[in-house]
Amino acid sequence: MLTLEYCRELDEKDVLAAMKSEFALPNNTIYLDGNSLGVRPHAALERVNHIVRQEWEQDLIGSWNTHGWWELPLHIGNKVAQLVGAKAGEVAVTDTTSSNLFKVLATALKIQQDDSKRKIILAEREAFPTDLYIIQGMTAWLERGYELRLIDGPQDLQDALSDEVVAVVLSHVNYRSGYLWPMQETTAQIHAHGALVIWDLCHSIGAVEIDLNGSDADFAIGCTYKYLNGGPGAPAMVWVPEKHVNQVGQPLSGWWGHAKPFDMATDYTPAQGIRRYLSGTQPITSLALVDCGVDVFLKTQMSQIRSKSLALTDLFIALVEQECGQHALTLVTPREQAIRGSHVSFRHEHGFAIIQALIERGVVGDYREPEVMRFGITPLYLSHEDIWDAVQHLKNILDTGSWDQAHFHRRGAVT
Repeated sequence: MLTLEYCRELDEKDVLAAMKSEFALPNNTIYLDGNSLGVRPHAALERVNHIVRQEWEQDLIGSWNTHGWWELPLHIGNKVAQLVGAKAGEVAVTDTTSSNLFKVLATALKIQQDDSKRKIILAEREAFPTDLYIIQGMTAWLERGYELRLIDGPQDLQDALSDEVVAVVLSHVNYRSGYLWPMQETTAQIHAHGALVIWDLCHSIGAVEIDLNGSDADFAIGCTYKYLNGGPGAPAMVWVPEKHVNQVGQPLSGWWGHAKPFDMATDYTPAQGIRRYLSGTQPITSLALVDCGVDVFLKTQMSQIRSKSLALTDLFIALVEQECGQHALTLVTPREQAIRGSHVSFRHEHGFAIIQALIERGVVGDYREPEVMRFGITPLYLSHEDIWDAVQHLKNILDTGSWDQAHFHRRGAVT
């Protein structure tokens, strides 16, 4: 029988407990949505004030040099590299996950273009939809005979692979269920058929241990505004290893990726290395805030974060089943630690309304169709007692039926 006292005992032993002080959390809030938008690091406010009041207001255009604006995408990229098993010079923080997917998938297709039989792009039906939309929008390739095929889950990958597959796009952690693909084994499985793999790290970077080079992966993209706490709409990351980075040019060939951008040449010559994956002028203010979130991670170790994540997700699952077992909740997330990310999802027929009732109480989770209540477990600022309290609120809402009020069923533009 799990108890509040037991949770408090675990918190007393928590080596990451002090990290919560790095973040500005609202009072009376248990935030279980860091897998959608991370909270603000305290350092971000000072950083943005300095950028606006000193770098922009006082130093103006000179800040491109004096404050390192020009190098910021690669400077932060080198920090992010330490969290994903990449080398210095292999990661850039730039643009969006969607546009970065376009860049790296186009690169993968170019690398493989001499093998005329390879025309199939594999992706997951359950991928976050933007990945599928980007592939569907690559008409220049699709009109040349390339084809998108969808798999329904890990069990379908082997049968779908063949010598006709050119590239595979996979979400390292599924945004809805929390399923975690074993990166090294899956990459080897794909390479055995001669295809390249692109890993979408949006729901894993900053939450699970990642070793891109150790897994011999080909490309990776991912958010910085979720677990990395980079701020709303913060620029994404893109990783291209040494083995691929200079093979071909990427299609969004803007001036920031030029070998000599200030020559103002008429024709495009790509820079060497990851800089060629930059396109247009960078959003310096939001980009700099990513630095604040990443710096917090560099004060600890991903192994510690992963260990606490597993402990908290185990606890959440066990408590929901202990306290709410009489209700029609279906666990969507894998129980097995090796294939579980850092969020826990339960399906309920009235999941949307239940989440709204929780939010009104200060327990912030989120909802994803169909009927999925999603609870993000962010080890740097959540405690075991937080998990206990969150489940007690869920139990009360379910036991009393308080979720069944008209205002809990109304949907805004963002659900």
